[in-house]
Amino acid sequence: MRRVIIVQARMTSSRLPGKILMDVAGQPMLAQQLRRLKACKAADEIIIATTTNPADDSVIELARHEGVGWFRGSEPDVLARYVGAAHQARADVVVRVTADCPLIDPEVTDQIINELVNHRAECDYVSNVEERTFPHGLDVEAFFFDTLLRAERLGRSAAAREHVTVVMRAEYPDLFLRRSVHAPHNAADLRWTVDTAEDLQLVRSLYDDLDLGTRMLGYEVIVAYARAHPELARINASSHTWQPKPCNT
Repeated sequence: MRRVIIVQARMTSSRLPGKILMDVAGQPMLAQQLRRLKACKAADEIIIATTTNPADDSVIELARHEGVGWFRGSEPDVLARYVGAAHQARADVVVRVTADCPLIDPEVTDQIINELVNHRAECDYVSNVEERTFPHGLDVEAFFFDTLLRAERLGRSAAAREHVTVVMRAEYPDLFLRRSVHAPHNAADLRWTVDTAEDLQLVRSLYDDLDLGTRMLGYEVIVAYARAHPELARINASSHTWQPKPCNT
């Protein structure tokens, strides 16, 4: 069973354009995220799913430099982009992450992949986003390729085409068997995804304070540090009040 992490990435983010290649501890933010994903033990390959927009040529250059695969597809139709990337990679299991999560945890990612594979007779989709207990920015969704194809056939709304898993989670939830993975301690109040300049400032602070550019620390260590330094949460407190639609990085 071939398990492929597909990272959706584009340079034309409306909130913070070019964020995925902005510097974090001396490397592009996406490179730091890929370094963490490469530590996953349950995945066979990592693919970057970007767009045919010339603005994303630099994303392909980064993929080459980091030694990961890539697929170029529609910018607005992210669901079709995922189908194309998964088909190219011959994926049996698709693991969806977005390119604005530089603190993503490889062990949590493995846990979600294994939950899907180990319960394949009784579920189509596993995530840590429907019942959130992990920090924002550790978001992972895993589903079978045939689940993705069903979503592609059913997905006709603009939201379904743009946000990939809306069909499974919201539009036709009764047609998909879903499971959630929970953190041992609720940390859903912490925001580590990067949508704003303040989010990026927080991530940079965590990387610098904990030397995350050279050390692979699990999310629980980072949570403990964040709890001990509540001033960090104030850096991007205004981002918590902004409720984005599901990510289309």
